[in-house]
Amino acid sequence: MARKETITIQMILDTAFSMTREEGFANVTARKVAAKAGCSTQPIFRVYKNMDELWSAVYEKAVAFFQDYYSLFPRTGKTPFANLGMAYIAFAREEKHLFELLFVNGGSNRKSMYEILNGSQGNVVYEINLARVSGCANPGDIFMKMWIFIHGAACMTLTGDYDLTNVETLELFEHSYNAFLHTQEIKG
Repeated sequence: MARKETITIQMILDTAFSMTREEGFANVTARKVAAKAGCSTQPIFRVYKNMDELWSAVYEKAVAFFQDYYSLFPRTGKTPFANLGMAYIAFAREEKHLFELLFVNGGSNRKSMYEILNGSQGNVVYEINLARVSGCANPGDIFMKMWIFIHGAACMTLTGDYDLTNVETLELFEHSYNAFLHTQEIKG
């Protein structure tokens, strides 16, 4: 009778993903995953060719996690790009290590920031269309300006240098959007 497998691919992936959330991606090694999963490294390399394959699976799980996080994030503002920014900053605050993996420490085989943000639901495209419907002549330009601002604020949360409340942040996004829009109208 064959021995029952107790360590599954899902258990290994879940363990590595949990470790990434808690300790950071750089700390996910075969030995540490095995110790946390309560097994040797053999089950890991039975289901994954190498650590790169496991790391790719963890990365894809992190992308899906962010997209789920964003889709469930409460919408509080009506200003284009504000809700996307609020979710992004909250994600950086609550999921520091996943944020670093997805949006700070990118690699050559990883998705672009835009691909992750836009996701399968077209989140960025939705916001750009919202800006267009609101009367913005060049919403792509406004998105880029807002995104530089939003990404900077989110990165500041990683170092503990961002201490605005959600209300203050939303007001800042609204003010910034309107200022960028006004500047665009003057130039146009």
